[in-house]
Amino acid sequence: MRVLVTGGAGYIGSVVTEALLARGHTVVVYDSLVRGHRDAVPDGVPLVLADVLDAATLGGELREHRIEGVVHLAGLSLVAESMSDPARYYRANVVGGLTLLDAMRAAGVGLLVFSSSAAVYGEPGKQPIDEDDPPAPTNPYGETKLALERAIAWHSRAFGLRGVSLRYFNAAGASARYGERHEPETHLIPIVLQAAAGRRDGVTIYGDDYPTRDGTCVRDYVHVLDLAAAHVRALDALAAGAPTAVYNLGCGGEGYTVREVVDTAAAVTGRRIAAHVGPRRPGDPATLVAATGRITRELGWRPERQDLAEIIRSAWRYELKRLPHGGASRSGSTDEASL
Repeated sequence: MRVLVTGGAGYIGSVVTEALLARGHTVVVYDSLVRGHRDAVPDGVPLVLADVLDAATLGGELREHRIEGVVHLAGLSLVAESMSDPARYYRANVVGGLTLLDAMRAAGVGLLVFSSSAAVYGEPGKQPIDEDDPPAPTNPYGETKLALERAIAWHSRAFGLRGVSLRYFNAAGASARYGERHEPETHLIPIVLQAAAGRRDGVTIYGDDYPTRDGTCVRDYVHVLDLAAAHVRALDALAAGAPTAVYNLGCGGEGYTVREVVDTAAAVTGRRIAAHVGPRRPGDPATLVAATGRITRELGWRPERQDLAEIIRSAWRYELKRLPHGGASRSGSTDEASL
């Protein structure tokens, strides 16, 4: 299949592109490089340097490359930023998404895999969270993801589009070539590993008095290779006639505490990681874990890399490749870890 990957020069997009190529698909990457990286696009894959808000370019590329399916990962994803600038998030995530849907319809492209988020659930009342739990976003980022999910569903009814929305929990880890390099970095595992590598002086654990096994928050981590495999399965299922659907993507287990992430990273790296406990942050639920039974039943996907040490080990290999002398030097910076 000829596939357009929007946001394909980003962390998840680069690994999804790898997975699509390995499956035998032909890929075109569409990315503005505002937060992506040119060297994250595999050799030989065309890169269209443009924004999804650029309707003329988007439509032209869909037709020129005779695209048959789209994996839509382009968008903004920082919760705090969405709170301070909601207009930017609605423009990028909702207007950009609608621009893509219009361009797909005009070009006759009827298959879509959408990168959604567990942020659509907000602060759910039960764990694990399943797809039938009512969405209740608590920030503009989650609201914009939910808005596009709903637009996809209505487009399916009105125009025959078939789309799968994948609600990520916490993507983590790296492939042999690609991994996380966000600016700013807000994800716990790369922040902890930056501390291990000497790029940060330490991390802060926000609260240790939650009703969990060690008092710190529990989160669900899914290896980016498993995440990418889910995108490929979803696209293949749509090509085979599967209907529009929504699926959670998580590790399918009990999740891991923040303290377990820090301790496991120390064991994997063999380095001391300074961590101190700070006050709770408002709005941080004690536990956020995905129920993944639906995607297993319907698409046959299940995570193959659930072990936290394996996830962290892959991310650590990537971190070391980016640093001189295996991360022996220190930057002297001090930052705090996000959950």
